[in-house]
Amino acid sequence: MFKFMKERILVLVLLSIFIILISSTISAANDPEVEIGNITRLKGQRINQLLGYGIVVGLNGSGDSNRSQATLQSVANMLQNFGVNVTDNQVASQNIAAVMVTAELPPVAHNGDQLDITVSSIGDADSLMGGTLLLTPLQAPNGEIYASAQGPLSVGGYSVGDGGNSEVQNHPTVGRIPGGALVEKEIGSSLSGEQLTYILANPSFKTASQISSTINNKFGPGTARALNASTINISKPDNFNYGMVNFIAEVNSLKVTPAVEARVVIDERTGTVVFSHNVHISTVAVAHGNLSVSISTQQEVSQPEPFSEGETRVTEDVEIEVDEGQEGNMLIVSQENTIEDLVTALNAIGATPRDIISIIQKIDAAGALHAELEIQ
Repeated sequence: MFKFMKERILVLVLLSIFIILISSTISAANDPEVEIGNITRLKGQRINQLLGYGIVVGLNGSGDSNRSQATLQSVANMLQNFGVNVTDNQVASQNIAAVMVTAELPPVAHNGDQLDITVSSIGDADSLMGGTLLLTPLQAPNGEIYASAQGPLSVGGYSVGDGGNSEVQNHPTVGRIPGGALVEKEIGSSLSGEQLTYILANPSFKTASQISSTINNKFGPGTARALNASTINISKPDNFNYGMVNFIAEVNSLKVTPAVEARVVIDERTGTVVFSHNVHISTVAVAHGNLSVSISTQQEVSQPEPFSEGETRVTEDVEIEVDEGQEGNMLIVSQENTIEDLVTALNAIGATPRDIISIIQKIDAAGALHAELEIQ
């Protein structure tokens, strides 16, 4: 009897460590319709990055130390421009810090428009809290100056310390100045002519074809032509008499259903897994969980009642314990379920995000994952 029980338990254990995971795709009818203007941009209409080197003053002893020669030299050169003749050897203050200033110039910015800027320390300053950025020219990669920045910094952190102990919250060496830069020079951007070129944010032959067809259905055949997966040429119809700006507004408001590539994105640092809706997984078998069987035998002495004719006997008490480690190890995901049910099933059997990432990678290695696997 005992041998039969052991064999039965072992069979149950072997069966319970296998999990069949089958997934199908969610219907494409659930894909949303989006406006063309939200997934494309006009060729030539782009953001331009600006960069400048500046000095932050007014720090309460948290600025660059005397080891930062670039900071000392910059301050000496600045003071000389104001008629103060000093050398970098004569400058000794921890209330200043050298920084790099960055900003983004929109394609339709005009003189006097304000831009948000980011200020980042490049020396050994402890914090930029309470500092003020001095007038800093911001230039494009071509070397031309398009904006100037200045103003008090807003730092979303702090750094305090005393007696060798310190505490830092967030990044006190990076700050922002909302509206801290003024546009000094405009970028020439016009919509002259009758031709437009649209660029897709996520290249796709199917999406480009849909956009071209939608525009042609609205304005007539030949209005739009998809050149490749990311480029669409559009001509303003002769019978459209409301100008190029109105034409672009109408094109941008048209709605299409963009194609989504089958992709699984994994971030191993945070344990995040993201599936696109059209990910297919072939039938696979996955072993998950730690199961153990503990069989212990204890001998007990059975004494007969007094004055009875019974005999003293030694009996064995058999205790069988099955430890599955996690609850719900046996789950079946049927073929009618979606990819969301696959992740739900993995969570239900006690799989952690790390377990899910490992299982997905092994499914891909087995050739059962029919999607692009992207690991970040």
